[in-house]
Amino acid sequence: MTSTQTSVKVYVPCDSAALAVGADEVASALLLACAQQGLAVKIIRNGSRGLFWLEPMVEVETAAGRVAYGPVAPEDVHSLLESGFLQGKPHALCQGLTEQIPYLAKQERLTFARMGVTDPLSLEDYAAHGGWQGLQAALAISGDAVVQTVLDSGLRGRGGAAFPTGIKWKTVAVTQAAQKYVVCNADEGDSGTYSDRMTMEGDPFMLIEGMTIAAVAVGATQGYVYIRSEYPHAFATMQRAIQIAEQAGYLGSNIQGSGQAFHLEARMGAGSYVCGEETAMLESLEGKRGIVRAKPPLPAIQGLFGQPSVINNVITFASVPLILAKGADFYRHYGIGRSQGTLPFQLAGNIKFGGLVEKAFGLTLRELLYDFGGGSRSGRPIKAVQVGGPLGAYVPESDWDVMMDYESYTAKGAVLGHGGIVVHDDTANMKKLARYAMEFCAIESCGKCTPCRIGSTRGVEVIDRMTQQPEIQGALLRDLCDTMLNGSLCAMGGMTPFPVLSALNYYPADFGLPAHQNVQNNAQAK
Repeated sequence: MTSTQTSVKVYVPCDSAALAVGADEVASALLLACAQQGLAVKIIRNGSRGLFWLEPMVEVETAAGRVAYGPVAPEDVHSLLESGFLQGKPHALCQGLTEQIPYLAKQERLTFARMGVTDPLSLEDYAAHGGWQGLQAALAISGDAVVQTVLDSGLRGRGGAAFPTGIKWKTVAVTQAAQKYVVCNADEGDSGTYSDRMTMEGDPFMLIEGMTIAAVAVGATQGYVYIRSEYPHAFATMQRAIQIAEQAGYLGSNIQGSGQAFHLEARMGAGSYVCGEETAMLESLEGKRGIVRAKPPLPAIQGLFGQPSVINNVITFASVPLILAKGADFYRHYGIGRSQGTLPFQLAGNIKFGGLVEKAFGLTLRELLYDFGGGSRSGRPIKAVQVGGPLGAYVPESDWDVMMDYESYTAKGAVLGHGGIVVHDDTANMKKLARYAMEFCAIESCGKCTPCRIGSTRGVEVIDRMTQQPEIQGALLRDLCDTMLNGSLCAMGGMTPFPVLSALNYYPADFGLPAHQNVQNNAQAK
């Protein structure tokens, strides 16, 4: 290797999904093979682009742009190098210019614009791609003006509840207290969701910047990122990113010389699904058992340690820097109706091209399933799609052309939630999936309220009895779901009926009910 040789930049993801299919081994094989052949390379561990069927997806920087290859295995390295991989030349695994891959090119990447592009822990990379511009804009105006910008943007909570973010911030801002907190709920436990994890592993400074802007807006000086214990890589990356940001003056006692203080810590969750509910998360952060609190008081008024607290999920905070940097009108340009901006939809389950798709509100589920997902992985017809996590409704084909925005889905008795989408083909048994929802609730319930604690257990029993008495037990199941919907303390019990009722409504044959059975018929049967 000569000293005049210029190193070629090769990007290998460090995202958990890529690591699970051998990204570390591919990086090691590349380094070894290049060293043996005297080839100068610089391996950069980037975040994932979210094209999971191509992971590990390796990118090479060329004069024309990055060229992608995937999925790459260690045994592919020799043939890649032989074919001129370092010059971006053709190979069986070559996907062409990364930015021109249709799956990516058809997206509107606002929050995920840097994802897979930068080294997650490089401050230089982050700044070079628009990082810290939002914080600088926030520091240049009043806290009230920051809150107003977030209000004007139309941003709503991306954790599932879709509550207007600006209203929550304004409540904390106007509440008088000696101490206020900013808390990020990163307890991403829903099936088929991974956008929070991808953000923490692939663009952690974006989350830090968003939380710091929130602190500046409401006058908070302490923040916490509550990360689920099943995310060790995300936890480690966030801890390191916080240290780097502190050393550079983006966190600490004097943020960028502004005189404002904000200290941030990463905390590991206790492994309970219900801690994804904001008040249970607060209990866990305080060192108590993670059980749901009754409301009022609202956490915005009496939250962490009884003090006013801004609580949002990862994607909500991550959306804020762009809003402050580009303005509320820029963000409102995306979306439809009262659903402004974009949502990172996450395709999982029986889908050919599983991965992350960031799109503005207003597309349809059919577009996601076929234009992006390519249909089922099994090649069989898609039967049901659960949208919004394990507590989300199953959406039948008759509703796949409904626009994906908060109001349209609420009108259909469904939820967009965190954007998780789990696909099932025609071999799925909806009765078993409904039973799983009740069983999941029984296992994960914090036990504080009777409808959730007891109702979910009875729900499993009722579904099991439907084999002998489908119509009688079906009516009883609906009655039970009504009690859980209207009597549960939080969404754990209050939303468990969503998948159960949607399965019952749209796939009655799987329960041994007549094909014509529907909501009205069952309501009359009661």
